[in-house]
Amino acid sequence: MHPDVSHAVGDYLKAIWSLSREGRASTNAIAEWLGFTPASVSGMLVRLGELGLVQHVRYRGATLTEAGEREALRLLRRHRLVETFMMRSLGYGWDEVHEEAEALEHVVSDRFAERLALLLADPTHDPHGDPIPRLDGSLPDTPDEPLLELPEGATLRVARLRSQDPRVLTDLAALGVTPGAMLRIVTNDPEAEEIRVDVDGKARRLPCELAAVVRGERVS
Repeated sequence: MHPDVSHAVGDYLKAIWSLSREGRASTNAIAEWLGFTPASVSGMLVRLGELGLVQHVRYRGATLTEAGEREALRLLRRHRLVETFMMRSLGYGWDEVHEEAEALEHVVSDRFAERLALLLADPTHDPHGDPIPRLDGSLPDTPDEPLLELPEGATLRVARLRSQDPRVLTDLAALGVTPGAMLRIVTNDPEAEEIRVDVDGKARRLPCELAAVVRGERVS
């Protein structure tokens, strides 16, 4: 563990890791992700650079250094193991676990996290379908094809829901859209506000706001 990683620093590292999967994370994107002002984010990026955790080029965004990525993945592993434990053993709903895990990830030890992994038989994905980083920092393969990009008649096996918003997760669960569900596209008009799908054989209308977070593997 990096000696200067506070709760706030850890949240920045996770945000930058998530936002920089396809390039540098912009200051504005980080600010929106964390709910801060761009000015305060700029100041923190300077500090993170001084700590050797982030590479930041003004007006071009930020990426994690090797040390920063290692710390981000360590926190993500803790977070997703805690979420999995809360659902499997403590009776939490899958839309309830994020905020609790967000707090606990900063206070449990690595030893405790590995005891959880052993207890849970070393799960590869959390309840939302997000991959749990391995100890070496690698990530399990996770299908990530967007539902909204599939043509009519295609079928998607849901692998993950890329949202931590409890309202979004609750609405999707009510429609039966959870990891493992099979969704067949009935209609998918790019200009419409919803798509029609069969969810495990049941007809459903899925607002595009919800459909946008559904990812998986096309099976037909």
